[in-house]
Order: sequence, then C-alpha cells, then structure tokens
Amino acid sequence: MKPDWAGQDWLSRCVNVLIQTKPIYAVMKHQARQVLITTAERHGIPWRQTVQTWKQVDLQPIMAKLTNPAVTYPSYYQVPFHAYPEGNLCWLAAFEAEAATHAMALRIWPQENLTWQVAQDRLRSSFHQILGEAITQPVHDILDLGCSVGLSTLSLHRYFAQTQGHSVRTVGLDLSPYMLAVAQHRDVNQDVAAWRHAQAEDTGLPDASFDLVTLQFLVHELPGQATTKILQEVWRLLRPGGHIGIVDNNPKSPVIQNLPPVLFTLMKSTEPWSDEYYTFDLEEALTKIGFAYLQTVASDPRHRTLVARKP
Repeated sequence: MKPDWAGQDWLSRCVNVLIQTKPIYAVMKHQARQVLITTAERHGIPWRQTVQTWKQVDLQPIMAKLTNPAVTYPSYYQVPFHAYPEGNLCWLAAFEAEAATHAMALRIWPQENLTWQVAQDRLRSSFHQILGEAITQPVHDILDLGCSVGLSTLSLHRYFAQTQGHSVRTVGLDLSPYMLAVAQHRDVNQDVAAWRHAQAEDTGLPDASFDLVTLQFLVHELPGQATTKILQEVWRLLRPGGHIGIVDNNPKSPVIQNLPPVLFTLMKSTEPWSDEYYTFDLEEALTKIGFAYLQTVASDPRHRTLVARKP
C-alpha cells in the first residue's frame, strides 16, 4: 500500500514535474536543507558546529588508504540527492551525515519531549531487538551494507558483541570513500574489523562468509533494479541459516501515508528514487531470490524492519 504521493498517481506526477523544473527544484532543495538544519539545531544538535569541527580534521590520508581504485560508481549513485549536487561523493555530505541522522530520529516521535540521544538510541534498539528475537543461532560475522559514517555499524556491532557471549567480527561497507573516512575516524576503539569501499551489488567478499547482513536506511536510496542485485549479492554472502535484516521507511505507516504536501514534496526533492522504493515489493523480491521470509514489523511509527533467512 504505497502513499498517494508516490508512483504514477496524479499527485506524484505533479510533484515530479515541479522537481524537474530547475528553478523550482533549486528552491525546494534549499528549503529542504534549511528545514533540516534549523530543526536539528532547535533540538540541541550542533549541526553547523559539527561541520566546522570536521573541517579541521585531515581525513585525506584515511580516505586515500580506504579508497578502492577499482570501484566504479553506478549512474544512479551520481545523481543529486540529500540536497547535495554530488550526492554522497563529497565531504559536506560526510560531515553532515551524523547530525542528519540524529535529526531524522527526532522526527519519529515529535509528540514526545526526547533528547536526540534518547531518540537515536530508541531508533537503533528497536531494530536490534527485532533481529535478536528473530535470529536464534549464533552470529559471528556481520556485514553492514551502505554503512555511511558508521553509526549503524558500530551500534549493531556493540549490540551483538554484548548479547552473543563470544567475539563478533563486523564489516562496514559503503560506496562513498568520504563517508568511510569519517566512519573510520569515529571508530576510535577499532571495534569494526574493516571499513570497505565497494558497491553493495559487487562487494568482492567471499561466498558464504557472513551470518548476518543488514541494510539500514539504504533501500529507499536505490532504484528497484539495484535493490534486486544487492539482495542477490546478500544471498551469495550469507551462510546457510544466515539472516538479512532491513530497516527503512514503512510505506504502510500512517505517518508516511499522511505526510503534509510540503513535507512529501521536500522529501521527494532530495530522494530521487522515492517512487521506485514505495512501489517496490521487498517481501516478494526476497522470496523470489530464495529467502525464507520471516516477518515485516513496524519497528517505530515511521519505519519497518524486515527479516529473512537463507535456508
């Protein structure tokens, strides 16, 4: 059940025409950024201060070591999104990613007087708890695809390291070397075994080498064809009995269904693959590939968690 503002409905088509009109798109993109930054700072997230702090850190040596020269960037990844002309392939996107993530968590529970720290912890723990209940066998090796600056990866690693009773090896993989440089710098205790620069569709990692692969807030940034290829790659990477965990926007959420026109227009202006995401059947795709689909759970008012197992 997709929202009316997604897909080929007349409302969606009208919004898309506005987005494709360059002068209007420029205004929408600017407004989307300003709304996000202002909202974040009003709730105590030091957005601009954090960016200035990152600008003082020399991350070029880290990025040089992380960058895989054999990586090619798919065309879908080189379009403007998140209000950045270069998408995730720039320092500003990497420097703002953490603050943007905290602001996103706060928007989930607008009626509650939460700090951004509490909101972020609640967002992550809801996903972890569903995984913990669904996965009954030991988890030794974890891959976090589309790991961005590592917030999701570090949180996921620490959860399983604390609950498994044995050592856990976690790898974070992303297509942006800028994001990965920030992620590695943030990983001061070297909790994550490796930060890997590669396509999620073609990771270059060995067959059957992971017990759990996660896609956290990644799929809404992908066209459907790329999502299918990534799910096929996850199948290859998982050991028999291994699990895939996906958390992302919930098309059936009343909050998503009833977004005010201003908000869904601003969102679509910064998320070029929204229509494809909201019309893509993830459960069906998982089943077609061969996964034993376990469940889709509304993990919070805006998001859903899907868990499936490789037989």
